[in-house]
Amino acid sequence: MSYHTWMRYFTPGPVHRKLGLVCLGVGLQYGDLPVVGPRTLDHHVAVVISSGRGWFRGADGPVLDVAAPALLWLTPGTVHHYGPDPATGWDEAFVDFTGSAVAAYTELGYVQPERPVVPLSDATGPRTVVTRIARAARRGNPMLEVETSAAVHDLLVALRRSRADMAPDGDPVLPALARDAFLPLSVAEHAARHGMTTAELRSAVRRAAGCSPKDYLLGIRLGRAKELLAATELPIAAVARRVGYDDPAYFSRLFTRRVGVAPVRFRDQQGRTVPGGWSDRVPDAGDPPVVEGAPRGTGGAPA
Repeated sequence: MSYHTWMRYFTPGPVHRKLGLVCLGVGLQYGDLPVVGPRTLDHHVAVVISSGRGWFRGADGPVLDVAAPALLWLTPGTVHHYGPDPATGWDEAFVDFTGSAVAAYTELGYVQPERPVVPLSDATGPRTVVTRIARAARRGNPMLEVETSAAVHDLLVALRRSRADMAPDGDPVLPALARDAFLPLSVAEHAARHGMTTAELRSAVRRAAGCSPKDYLLGIRLGRAKELLAATELPIAAVARRVGYDDPAYFSRLFTRRVGVAPVRFRDQQGRTVPGGWSDRVPDAGDPPVVEGAPRGTGGAPA
C-alpha cells in the first residue's frame, strides 16, 4: 500500500506570537504512512485520524490501539511513537501549534496532555478546520499567520465538540443549570435539585465547561445583567433581582469586580433602548431582522 502526503510549515514572527496561538504547520496525508518516532517536539501537535487504524506509544508506556475517528495529542518534551496498521493505513490531518494561550486551553480541558489518544465521535468538524488552514497556506497569502492563528482556536473548539466521551454541548446538567441560573440558589441547592452531591456537580461542570459551577452560573448571570443594563431602563436594583441577587449593593460590587466597571458606568457606555424590546432569539446571519421604521437595506440595526 502506498501513501500520499502534503504539508506546509510556517515561521510566525514575534508580533504574530502575541496572538496567543500560532500555527506552525499543517498536513493532510493518507495510506500506509511511515512510522513516526520515537521523537520529542518543542510544540503541540493535534493529529486527527479520520479513517483506518494503528497504534500509539508514549514514553515507557503501553502500546495503545488507535481506531478512527481519533485524536492524537503530541505535547512538548513528551516522547511519542506511532503509526498506522500496514494492512489498513489511515487518513490523518495534523496541525502544529504553540503559544501562551495553550495553558488556558489546557486548564479548561480542551487540550489534554494526559490523554495522548482521544476517541472522537466524528472527525468531520476538525477536518473542516484543518482544510481551512491548508487553504490559507497558499503561497503569498499576506494574512497567513493571522488566518491560521484564528483557525487553531477554532480547531481546539471543534476537537472538544467531537470528543466521544462528551456531548457536543457538554454534560446535560449545563442546560439545566442555565435554566435555573437566575434563581437565588447556592451551589449545594443546585446540586440537590439535580440529584447530585456538590462534589458531583463540581466535577460535571468542570469536565464540561472547564470552570466551577459558581463561575459558570456567574457568567450567565452577568451576561444577562449586561443585556438588561444595555437594552432597558430598569433600575439597578431591578436588574439585580432579575438575575438572582436580592441585595443590589452586593450585585454592584460583584459586577464591578468581575466586569471592571460599575453597572451604572456600563449602562452609560453601552446603553441603548431597543425598539420593540429585547429579544433572546439568535438572529440568522443571512436574514437579519428588520426593525420597524428602520431604512431598508440597513439590516435594521439600531443606531
